Amino acid sequence: MEFFRIRKDIPFMRHALIFNVISALTFVAAVFFLFHKGLHLSIEFTGGTVMEVTYPKPADLEGIRKTIEGAGFADTQVQSFGTAQDVIVRLPTQKGVTSAQLSEKVMAALTAHDNTVKLQRVEFVGPQVGEELAHDGLMALGMVVIGIMIYLAFRFEWKFAVAAIIANLHDVVIILGFFAFFQWEFSLTVLAAVLAVLGYSVNESVVVFDRVRETFRDRRYGKLSTPDVMNHAITSTISRTIITHGSTQMMVLSMLLFGGPTLHYFAIALTIGILFGIYSSVFVAAAVAMWLGVKREDLIKPAKAKDETDGAVV
Repeated sequence: MEFFRIRKDIPFMRHALIFNVISALTFVAAVFFLFHKGLHLSIEFTGGTVMEVTYPKPADLEGIRKTIEGAGFADTQVQSFGTAQDVIVRLPTQKGVTSAQLSEKVMAALTAHDNTVKLQRVEFVGPQVGEELAHDGLMALGMVVIGIMIYLAFRFEWKFAVAAIIANLHDVVIILGFFAFFQWEFSLTVLAAVLAVLGYSVNESVVVFDRVRETFRDRRYGKLSTPDVMNHAITSTISRTIITHGSTQMMVLSMLLFGGPTLHYFAIALTIGILFGIYSSVFVAAAVAMWLGVKREDLIKPAKAKDETDGAVV
């Protein structure tokens, strides 16, 4: 399915160096903010108090959130839990205040707003659990990266694997850089978005690389140089890219606009990842593969020389 077809190849690779210099500067800036400011981690990583409350009717999450913030509790997470009547409240730790004291203050504020609320349980999540989550998250990220490299190396060629991983890490680090610079809260849902972006971005790279392989193998394009092959592959997938990414971005924007605070940063991470995923697949992955020296011989098995004794009568 295509909305349109571009007859003349767009010379993307002619400007690859300029765009990759911009990418390198953006990447360095993201790394700088990650080390200078760090991520604003949620209580899943830092520890805090978890409360479960229930209402006789569907809970007003926004009203609960405003009530708790009005009581002096910032960076609080409020979300449904199981049913519309059950609500989970996550509170960051406060110096000199115990988990029981925090829960009492929150319940006092919630009861003043709606006396039908009932407290179901209170738990304290220690920083040790947060360290384990951070460790497991990094392990998951590492396993995804290794899996992608192995898959691309077997499906295409090691140069494509290296190019795709550089492009994917470029996307991930820039997402983290945005969260560090603006000090947006980095939670488990955002980590899930980062892992989703890895898979999403590599899918776009695979589509481009697959078209590169087809072009190299097509005799009609036998005289094209590697940059021209890259230009043709990217140009021929533009319509597909617009359909796929446009549809996905519409869904993500709906989460961003109507999903509320629970999905806000999840949608922001996906939005950044989608936009930079398109950019990196074209100007980073394809350009790096070209600079690594990918050529027609890498993707076409040489024909075996015909044995001179074949067909000879013994």
